[in-house]
Amino acid sequence: MTTHYKYPPAGHFDSARSLRTLTSEELWRLVSQRKSFGVLCVLLLLPLILMRIFSHSSSVSYHAKKYPETWPRSSPSIQGLTIPSISDVVKHIDFNVGGCNIWRGDWIPHSSGPAYSNKSCRFIQEHQNCIKNGRPDIGYLYWRWKPYDCELPLFDANAYLEIVSGKKWAFIGDSIARNHFQSFLCSLSQVEIPECIYNDGVDRNVHWYFKSYNFTLAILWAPFLVKGTEDEVEGYAQGIEKLHLDIVDESWAPFLHKYDYIVLSSGQWYLKSSVYFMQNKVVGCHYCPTLNLTEVGFYNAYREALKTVFDFLVSSGYKGVVFFRTFTPDHFENGRWDNGGNCTRTVPFKSKTMTLQGMTLEMYKMQLEEFGKLVQRDAEYSFKLRLADTIHASILRPDAHPGPYRYFQPFAHDKNAKVQNDCLHWCLPGAIDTWSAMLLDVLRHL
Repeated sequence: MTTHYKYPPAGHFDSARSLRTLTSEELWRLVSQRKSFGVLCVLLLLPLILMRIFSHSSSVSYHAKKYPETWPRSSPSIQGLTIPSISDVVKHIDFNVGGCNIWRGDWIPHSSGPAYSNKSCRFIQEHQNCIKNGRPDIGYLYWRWKPYDCELPLFDANAYLEIVSGKKWAFIGDSIARNHFQSFLCSLSQVEIPECIYNDGVDRNVHWYFKSYNFTLAILWAPFLVKGTEDEVEGYAQGIEKLHLDIVDESWAPFLHKYDYIVLSSGQWYLKSSVYFMQNKVVGCHYCPTLNLTEVGFYNAYREALKTVFDFLVSSGYKGVVFFRTFTPDHFENGRWDNGGNCTRTVPFKSKTMTLQGMTLEMYKMQLEEFGKLVQRDAEYSFKLRLADTIHASILRPDAHPGPYRYFQPFAHDKNAKVQNDCLHWCLPGAIDTWSAMLLDVLRHL
């Protein structure tokens, strides 16, 4: 996998039930195929089997041969890590923006469509330029987010640039952060075409400058937020991640004070095979069957990394604004990203039909828990802290991903071609543009 992470990482979940769980159809086939003694045995065991089915009905699983389950409740802890009840800390988080919870609602039809197009914005990466790549349906462009109890104004690039005039703003994270950064860039470029004032040569760290507003917009590549490398380290071969869970990534930590606003996000990359370090000593791993290491699982590692990042912010003396964006769900169906999973839906889900579950829920709960703890420490820091709770709006948009159209004209020569789908990143323009409207609304109420 490349550093640019053009598709979901190895170890990505599908949404199927655990392979150890019988469905009702399988149970019926089992009964019908057995003779009377077998039928009697199955019927006697029916209550236990049904209890197991229902107890696992909301679980998600790895592919059995490659990706073992590593739930926090069954994994060894790192330094005595405990999992608090989510209700203990969520009460400290204010989800309201100007008196309304803008994060909960539904997508409703919007006839005007997006504020920019793939032709009016030259900053869209090829694998997210769905229209150029031949996506035939465009209905996904004509929806807007409607919170339950108020209105969310559409993103106003002029208003945003007026507010941040003379400031510097950085997105810090993985390829979803880059996806959002490019959405921002496209919207703002409808007002003024920015100048690229810095590029590290591989597009990991890039700065764009809006001269009329003396405003800088930056993307800083830090997929784990903490220090990580795929290079060979202490005998652990190249290709598996080596994460120092107690050290903040040097791609952003030393430069924090240069920025007036930062948007932090992470999560998906933690599903990759990794070796974990604390105090420069190996403390375990996630999916490392060939190594003689303790499997601690990525949940524990991610929690430890969040603690490290938040502790760093508290001790940094930073005085700007910190947005922490919640986990980004994918919409793979019929498999994972690497074994035929796809996303063929063309309209949003309704909120009443969808709930967070499985790995997405676990990651989200963990983020809220650690964020809630940080909120409680507000007397220790001087920065403004806000949650960008985009997960609810995002999970309702299975229609807004590139799917097979991350490639140019994927079916031009064969309408039945087998094409790898991208059901994690977002088409530009598209649903992710709403994240910018949400951030602007928070910005207006700081």
